[in-house]
Amino acid sequence: MSIPNTAAAVLDEHVVLEVEGMDRMYLNLYVPRLQCETGVVGFFRHHRGATFASPVLMEPITKAFVTAIDRYIRSSQVPVVEFAKGQRKDDIAKDRLAKYTGDEGVLFVGKAQEKAKVFRAQKRIDPQTGRRYPWIVRSTAMVNHYYFYCVDGDFGPFFLKFCSYFPYNAKLCINGHEYVKRQLDKEGIEYKPLDNGIASCANPKRLQQICDELSASKIHDLLTKWLLRLPQPLTQEDRAAGYQYGVSILQAEFSLTQVLDRPLAGRIFFEQVIRENLDIGRPDQVQLIFKRRVTKRTPGRFRTRVITEGVTPSLHVDYKRTRIKQYHKEGLALRTETTINDTRDFAIGKRLNPTNLDALRQIGFTANRRLLDVQRISHDPAQAQDAIALMQRPVVVNGVRASALRFADERTQCLLQTLPLFRMQPDGFTSKELRANLAQFIGLQPDQMRPGRGTYHLRRLKLRGLIERIPKSNRYRVTDAGLRISLFYTCAYNRILRPGIADTCTPLHDDSSKIAAALSNLQTAIDRQCEPYKLAA
Repeated sequence: MSIPNTAAAVLDEHVVLEVEGMDRMYLNLYVPRLQCETGVVGFFRHHRGATFASPVLMEPITKAFVTAIDRYIRSSQVPVVEFAKGQRKDDIAKDRLAKYTGDEGVLFVGKAQEKAKVFRAQKRIDPQTGRRYPWIVRSTAMVNHYYFYCVDGDFGPFFLKFCSYFPYNAKLCINGHEYVKRQLDKEGIEYKPLDNGIASCANPKRLQQICDELSASKIHDLLTKWLLRLPQPLTQEDRAAGYQYGVSILQAEFSLTQVLDRPLAGRIFFEQVIRENLDIGRPDQVQLIFKRRVTKRTPGRFRTRVITEGVTPSLHVDYKRTRIKQYHKEGLALRTETTINDTRDFAIGKRLNPTNLDALRQIGFTANRRLLDVQRISHDPAQAQDAIALMQRPVVVNGVRASALRFADERTQCLLQTLPLFRMQPDGFTSKELRANLAQFIGLQPDQMRPGRGTYHLRRLKLRGLIERIPKSNRYRVTDAGLRISLFYTCAYNRILRPGIADTCTPLHDDSSKIAAALSNLQTAIDRQCEPYKLAA
């Protein structure tokens, strides 16, 4: 059996199933009107009619909520698990799920003490009268949390976590792949599951459609359904007055699973790709995967990490609070997944609604694809001789002349290093953005790069087909050929020419340089060849 030796060969010829969809989602449930001090005061004074707003008024609500949970546990005969510190809750849920035979219900209720945001009373002094008075302030405390691990007929396993203290914020965790498996079961479509994905499917087209159909409204329907079944801290009168849970996105994972027909080829490909892309996490390379500018003031670490668990390596690329992870899943598939931990990193709202979720989908799936594009091309950079020749001499197209992009020219290298960055940008780039990035590479301030220079460089790139103009706009996009040629130029220059020249300049007697030693042997051979003929060496 022949093993493919390039990334392009593996991805083009050996992928038997490709699935793109949402993976895990971790959602925050909160009552919007109870997230600030004035809202809490309004709840007790104006809604419930109390004379003063005080934490004392919160205690009866908490007791009633905990009592309702205990009553539900006894009536439903649901097992209770006291989580120990450091215990993996998912492992417990996985073991109990394996023994569960029902289609829908509560697996168990878990209980753990965790830190939460709460409201407390604080003594304050009136500056005019000097009298003390209590005031509601935000604080944190270690309080009991209740985990309801459930199985839904449409979504499969999920959990709801309630804080037992005012304002009773909660968390919802779902898995998009479990939703997909349930839908395939309902439609009678045969498939082979992965631990967190699909290994094969009798109807791949329908599989992708089901992944695309998972929407914000369906998640809201799931939440509404189970909130009506489980105990709630606020009464029906409270909810009717507008004190209902809103939903925001804490974490969202978007995955691309490419199942390979040859697992060995997949592992070889992945290990080679890791070696070729250890610098993918640098700010100048990762910033435009997500279409976000990285400056010295940008928070977070920008890095590439290779983590080995057992014998399976995984590649991690960090950007602010977002991460791309890539690994060889269960020896069968290449999994690329983008995890967004803060939607504000991309100027997207946190509320779970169709607009925000669709925007996050676009960012997550685009980041996955563009990372694979860079890996594919950086691993296979060889280009035809005519393309290199086209770069080395001036060109004239329709009477318009553009100067050469010579390989060893420093400004040419700086210009071509900007193209892979702009390739990551879905809506292209402008002349101003090109000048700003090019100025950084050259060592100038952006205002020192005149607009005329931007036009000059755009013409050099466009006439060679390295970029193309987006119709009806002043923006440009990098072509496939432009990405390949720019990567070949920059990789060959940085990895071959510069270290090679450095070795060449090493004194010939320096044995630590292989090139210097070879040149020394060549010089000796020439001298010996010239000596019989009395020629000066």
